[in-house]
Amino acid sequence: MGAAIGAQLVAAGHRVTWCPAGRSAATAARAKAAGLLTVGSVAEMLAGSEVVFSICPPANAEDLATVIGDHGFRGLFVETNAINPARMSRIADRVAASGARVVDGAIIGPPPTGERQARVYLSGPPAAVDAVHHLLSGSQAEPRRVDDRIGSASALKMAYGCFQKASRALAAVSHALADDYGVAEHLMAEAVALGRNALAERQYVASAAARAWRWEPEMIEAADSFRAAGLPDAMATGAASVFRRWASDKDDWDIDPDTALTHLRQ
Repeated sequence: MGAAIGAQLVAAGHRVTWCPAGRSAATAARAKAAGLLTVGSVAEMLAGSEVVFSICPPANAEDLATVIGDHGFRGLFVETNAINPARMSRIADRVAASGARVVDGAIIGPPPTGERQARVYLSGPPAAVDAVHHLLSGSQAEPRRVDDRIGSASALKMAYGCFQKASRALAAVSHALADDYGVAEHLMAEAVALGRNALAERQYVASAAARAWRWEPEMIEAADSFRAAGLPDAMATGAASVFRRWASDKDDWDIDPDTALTHLRQ
C-alpha cells in the first residue's frame, strides 16, 4: 500500500523518498518500481520532506510516530494506518509536540494501481486536511473529507475494516464446518440466495435487535459446533454477546435502528 500511494504521488509530479534501513529486498523492489527516491537515513528523509505519510502495519504505528517526533519533524504528518481512535490521538499528540501538523487518515480499498482505486478518508484541522486533499486529488487514491476531528477517519477504518475482515473470518469457519459434514454445496447455494451485504442494510439492525433473544442461543449452539470440529469459536461467542445486549428488545418490531444501537452501547 505504501509503494502504491507513493507511486500516485510520483505520478502527480511530487518528489517521494523512502529509507531502506531494515527493509526487505521485496520492499526495495516495490519502491523502485513506484519511482521512489532512496535516501540513506530517516533523518535525511525527514530533512528533505514537507509531508510524511505513515503507512505500515498497525502494530508499528506508534513506534514509527515516536521516531518521527524524536527527529523533530515540523512538517505535515499523515497517519494512515489501521489504528483505533485513542491510539490515533496519542500519535497526534506525540508528533505535534515536535511542531508537526497532523492529519488522521484511513485508506479503504486495494492498493491504487492502474484501474484500481482506493479511498483515503481524512480528518483533522481543515488547513492540514486541505493540503493532503490537494496532494491526492485526481489520483487513484481518492481523497475524501470526514470532519475536523482527529480520530474520526480512524473510527471509520475500524468500523469498516472490522466488518470486512471479521466477516471473512466467519465465512472461513462456516465453510470449514460445512466441509466437515459434506454440506458445502448447500451452504454455497444458501449464500448465493442471500445475496445481500449486511453492512449496507442499516435498517436491519432494528430487526436483529427484536430477534436477538432467539439468535443468542443459536450462536451458542454454533460455538459448540465449531469447538467440536476443532475450529475457533470466538466469532460465534462474540455474536452471542452482542445479541445478549438486546435482551430487553425481545419482539419489539417498532424499534428503530438508532434506538437499537443505543441499547447496544449500554
